[in-house]
Amino acid sequence: MIAAEPTDPFLRYALALEHRKEGARDESLMLLRQLQEEMPPYIPAFLMAAQQLADDQRIHDARETLRRGIEEARHQSDLHAAGEMAELLSRLGEFGD
Repeated sequence: MIAAEPTDPFLRYALALEHRKEGARDESLMLLRQLQEEMPPYIPAFLMAAQQLADDQRIHDARETLRRGIEEARHQSDLHAAGEMAELLSRLGEFGD
């Protein structure tokens, strides 16, 4: 499917999740970061990347990803996603490392 629609953000997001499931964590993060940099950024990519970073004990990077994601979700009026990311940020501790 992705060969037919290589620019579809949802398909690329699904591919990133498959990479993660298969243990290809670097490839997963790379795809998620690409989705975060698009115009407009793909909001679910922020939460999934932050969860993966937190799982990898990269808490500072996870927090930064969440802060950017919350800002972008609010900008796109996606308050549900902003709330989910704020909840994870709270669980990780917003300040400190």
